[in-house]
Amino acid sequence: MIIGEKMNQATVNITFDDEFLSKIDIVAKNESQTRTEIIYNSIRMYINQKQKLYELYQYGESISAQNTFTEEDIYNEINEYRIKK
Repeated sequence: MIIGEKMNQATVNITFDDEFLSKIDIVAKNESQTRTEIIYNSIRMYINQKQKLYELYQYGESISAQNTFTEEDIYNEINEYRIKK
């Protein structure tokens, strides 16, 4: 994003039970942030984590497609690693 550039924004309504909302308020107070900032940052971190897991999965799939490991090969590798430890 370029400094001074305005992002398109949308308002989203979310319903939380009172107990969960109280927890959000405690975190917001401790972090000196608003509810909106806490919720936004939480969702952003969740999406980033999911994206990283997806990328890792894709990487694993591409590696496995390049190799012809059997279950026995993997089992043997694990056992060899454990013996070396």
